[in-house]
Amino acid sequence: MGVPLGAALAACGGTGPTQTGAGGGTGNATTGGGGANSATYWYLSTQPQEGVRTRTIERHNKANPNGTIVGTTFQNDAYKTKIKTAIGAGQAPTLIWGWGGGTLRSYVQAGQVDDLTEWFDQNPAVKDKLFPSSFGAATIDGKIYAMPCETLQPIVLYYDKRAFDKIGAQPPQTWGDILDLVPKFNAKGIAPFSLGGQSRWTNMMWLEFLFDRMGGPEIFQAVFDGEKDAWSNPTAIKALEEIQKLVKMNGFVKGFSSITADSNADQALLYTGKAAMMLHGGWTYGSMKADGGDFVSGGNLGYMNFPPIDGGKGDPGNTVGNPGQYISISSKATPEQKEIAKKFFAGALIDDTAVKEWVGTGAVPIIKGADKEFANSEDKDFLTFVYNIAVNAKSFAQSWDQALSPTAAEVLLDNIAKLFQLSISPQQFATNMNAVIGK
Repeated sequence: MGVPLGAALAACGGTGPTQTGAGGGTGNATTGGGGANSATYWYLSTQPQEGVRTRTIERHNKANPNGTIVGTTFQNDAYKTKIKTAIGAGQAPTLIWGWGGGTLRSYVQAGQVDDLTEWFDQNPAVKDKLFPSSFGAATIDGKIYAMPCETLQPIVLYYDKRAFDKIGAQPPQTWGDILDLVPKFNAKGIAPFSLGGQSRWTNMMWLEFLFDRMGGPEIFQAVFDGEKDAWSNPTAIKALEEIQKLVKMNGFVKGFSSITADSNADQALLYTGKAAMMLHGGWTYGSMKADGGDFVSGGNLGYMNFPPIDGGKGDPGNTVGNPGQYISISSKATPEQKEIAKKFFAGALIDDTAVKEWVGTGAVPIIKGADKEFANSEDKDFLTFVYNIAVNAKSFAQSWDQALSPTAAEVLLDNIAKLFQLSISPQQFATNMNAVIGK
C-alpha cells in the first residue's frame, strides 16, 4: 500500500439510500439540478454528519450554478456494497467517498480513480490547509489518489457516569478493571458494554485495541506487511482469547449479534441506561448528543482512551480509528465532471463554514487551526480530548477493514463475527486469516 499502518483509520454509521439532488433516483431533490453540467456524489447518511455533507453540497451549488453536484446518501453497510458494485460495473459516481487504505489501493490498481498528485502540487494552498497525517491513507505507492476531508475520528471508550454511580465504581484504568466491572454491572441488571455486533466492524474495534495494547502496533503491522502466519503470533492468539473471555463473561449486551450500528441502537443502549460502556467512534458523540435527550448536555457521558493491559507492550497513548475521510474522482467521469469535483475540493469542502459545522457536530476537522473554534463550542471538552489523542498518539492506526484489501477485509469481518459468537476458536480464526494474508 505504500502507507505505514499508523497513518490512517475507518468506519461510521448511516441511514439511506435517499437522493439529495435532482437527476434521477429516489428521495428528495434538494441540492442541485442534474444534467450535463453536474457531478454525482454518494456519501453516508446519519445525522448530524449527513446534514453537514448535504449543506456543503448546497453551498457549492449556490456558488457554482453551472457546475452543480447531485448527492445520494446510503447507510454504512449498504454503501460499501453499492459502491463496490457500481465501480466494478463502470457506473461509479463522479465523487467516490471512502476511507482510503486497502480499498483505495484496489481502485488504483484497477484504474478506477484519478491520480491527484499533480493537482495538489498545483494547489499547494489546499494541501497546506490539511493535517499532513491525513494524507497517509490517500497515498498509494507515493501518489495521492484521494482528497482528505471531514474529521479526525479516533475510537473512544464511552461510559455512562450514572451507571458507575449505581455500583459505586470508577471508570476502568486497566483491562483487569474492565473484567472486574463486568459481574458488578450484570448483578445490577446493566449490560457492561453495548455492542452493535451485527455490523461486525464494531466488534473489530475491540481486537484493534487489544492487539495494540498487548503487543503494540507491530502485531498488526506484520499482517499488513504480508508476513506469513502473522495472525498466529502468540500475542495475537492471547488477544483473541481475551475477547472470547469477555464474551463468555457476558461482557456485552444480550443479543449483541443482532444489533446493528447503522440504526444507532447500540448508542441508544448507552444513553438510556441499559448499558454502562461502549467502545465506538468519535462520530457517535454528535449523534448521542442529538438523540440522547439530556444525556450529553446533563454531563452524564464520560469518555476515555482505551486503558492499558497489565504486562502489555503497547503505548496506552496509541489509538485506532479515522485520521480523515477521503473522496476520489472516478476515472470514468467526464472532464467537466472532474472540474466540478476539483472546485468542490478547493472550495466548500474545506471552507470556514465547513470547519464551524463539523465542530458543531462535536467533531475535530482535519483542517489546521480548527482548534481555534473549540473555545466557542459547548463541546470544547470532548473536542480537546479528541484533538489531544490524535495529535499525541505515537500510533494512529487505520481500521483493519480499511487497511486490508476488500477481499481480506470481508474474510476478516466474517471471522470476527464468528469469533464473537464463539463458533470458532482463536486458533481457527488465525488459520482462516493467515490464508488471506497478502490477498
